[in-house]
Amino acid sequence: MATQRKAKRSAWRILLRLLVFVAVAYLAWYFWPVHVRIAMDGPTATWPDYGNDKGGSRYSPLTQITPANVKYLQKAWEYHTGDVSDGKGAIKATSAFEATPILNDGRLYFPSPFNKIIALDPETGKEIWKYDPKIDLSVRYSNQLTSRGVTYWEDASGVDPHPKRIFAATCDGRLIALDAVDGTPCKDFGSHGAVDLKRGVGEERWIGEYQMTSPPAVAGDHVILGSAVSDNQRVDAPSGVVRAYNARTGALAWTWDLAPPPDKYTGPAQPKTEEGYTLGTPNVWAQFSVDEERDLVFMPTGNPAPDFYGGERYGSDYYGSSVVAVRASTGEVVWHFQTVHHDLWDYDVPCQPTLATIMRDGREVPVVIQATKMGLIFVLNRETGEPVFPVEERPVPQSNVSGEQTSPTQPFPVKPAPLIPHTLSPDEGWGLTSSGKKESHDRIAALHYEGIYTPPRVNEPILMFPGNAGGTNWGGVAVDPVRQTLVVNASVLGFIVTLIPRAEFDEIKKNNPDAEIQRQDGTPYGMRRDYLLGSSGLPCNPPPWGTLAAIDLNTGDIAWQVPFGTVRDIAPVPIPINYGVPNLGGPLVTASGLIFIGAAMDDYIRAYDIETGKELWKGRLPAGGQATPMTYRLRKDSKQYVVIAAGGHGRAGTKLGDSVIAYALP
Repeated sequence: MATQRKAKRSAWRILLRLLVFVAVAYLAWYFWPVHVRIAMDGPTATWPDYGNDKGGSRYSPLTQITPANVKYLQKAWEYHTGDVSDGKGAIKATSAFEATPILNDGRLYFPSPFNKIIALDPETGKEIWKYDPKIDLSVRYSNQLTSRGVTYWEDASGVDPHPKRIFAATCDGRLIALDAVDGTPCKDFGSHGAVDLKRGVGEERWIGEYQMTSPPAVAGDHVILGSAVSDNQRVDAPSGVVRAYNARTGALAWTWDLAPPPDKYTGPAQPKTEEGYTLGTPNVWAQFSVDEERDLVFMPTGNPAPDFYGGERYGSDYYGSSVVAVRASTGEVVWHFQTVHHDLWDYDVPCQPTLATIMRDGREVPVVIQATKMGLIFVLNRETGEPVFPVEERPVPQSNVSGEQTSPTQPFPVKPAPLIPHTLSPDEGWGLTSSGKKESHDRIAALHYEGIYTPPRVNEPILMFPGNAGGTNWGGVAVDPVRQTLVVNASVLGFIVTLIPRAEFDEIKKNNPDAEIQRQDGTPYGMRRDYLLGSSGLPCNPPPWGTLAAIDLNTGDIAWQVPFGTVRDIAPVPIPINYGVPNLGGPLVTASGLIFIGAAMDDYIRAYDIETGKELWKGRLPAGGQATPMTYRLRKDSKQYVVIAAGGHGRAGTKLGDSVIAYALP
């Protein structure tokens, strides 16, 4: 017995020593500085625009961070804006930190969710200046407290008193011009440095119905921007007019009213504002792209108000859910291509059109690439709007709602193939357990569904799959022009939509205070929209619920597609299973063959190999990374940095915060 006790004590001593050794080894690995040989002979590059270039490629020529050394990335600095809101206190709207910084003239510029404009030292994260436009934080802004970026303009003549300017559009509807060097307002622009964008667009029913969420575009000396108008409120919503302003003075240069040409409209006279802008038109809430050589601005349009009933449109959606090429100098429409006819699903075009040059039949073709919420990607000739890969008009389900006139067909590109499924059957219902699977089966079976483009019905819930969150959303895509590769992330979610007769609306809204129920005034019906989720809070459709893909632009073929993100931060139990999760934000690509992306709902920034889709690195973020990262290297003797805003997204339910984080090799 004594011998056994002695043997046991000896075994425990050995085990204890082993554990101590492992612990010491881990601590040494964790805290001991890693020395990585950093190549200094590669290129330098800034990030001058929202999508790096004005065509939104999100491509950087930098090569210092590579697939071989990306695993050594470390946090270089972190900046806190102090601007965050859960919408439960005096600040009524939730915040969403969706900004992508830009780098010009040695300074990093970005907006906070509260629309403060901030300039940082790019290598230290130290604040250089901050400007507060003092928006009213007690307003419940319809599209949250957010701003996706700012825009830089430099006076080519060199005679302007503020030759370097930052332009920003605010949630309360102002276009602001700041001196890029010191952050002071450019007093010669508009009225003391600002233009009132609400002027002439029609009356707001409440403050926050009309706002700006995306950065303006700059083409020459014109600052061009659209607007975000609250969905599903009324037929006579504020106008979606697009306007261009003189970058020096703020004077109005041109306007484009998105009302249809007279021969395309069949209804009564459309109501207009005192400035002559048509109410209820499509708007352009996402970022524009600019081709200055061709004097073109490419605009991704929304659909007319409201989203889910179109019986009162009479052709007013002629420019709705389209890519529109507009002459940058005049505002003249050159061509437009409609991605959804008579949109009844809020499938508006959600992201910046991306400009690229691809090879077709041995020749270079300038194209515009448009990702959509349906998971379809349209590749169009930039000069004519004609599809580069064939597009077919295919029959789709028809409406049984009185007064509705559904389009008999919808456009489907033959290539690339859809990034997400377009059908969902009850037998595909998903759950963590057998009871969860049955719940999902029954929930799907109870809904009317005929496939994609199933139109809404009255008092009969329909399945909208894919849902209007994407596919792709405002994060857009990235293009590697050397590899001729398109990189795109997508979400796969379903929604439940119901039209509510006007006589029943108030009672249903009263009895369902937490549901998304909107009036759609001016039509016979209100609307209700719900996520297709199980009682676990996870989607009823099978995973992946988020993907990352690469597409060969020369052939249109999908090279690879992988699940993107884990359920660690959205599941009832924080298990990091790589099911792929919904995502908001976009990718960037580098010449070294890396993809950097946040976006997923599990609070990480990741790096992938562009050739294979293999995840090479991930960094844990202090909050949701629902933003698009950017990268830069200032000098030959400096490091390459990758920067992302990590402040979460109120509506998406990710962890809120206020960080801007830079990563670099040690």
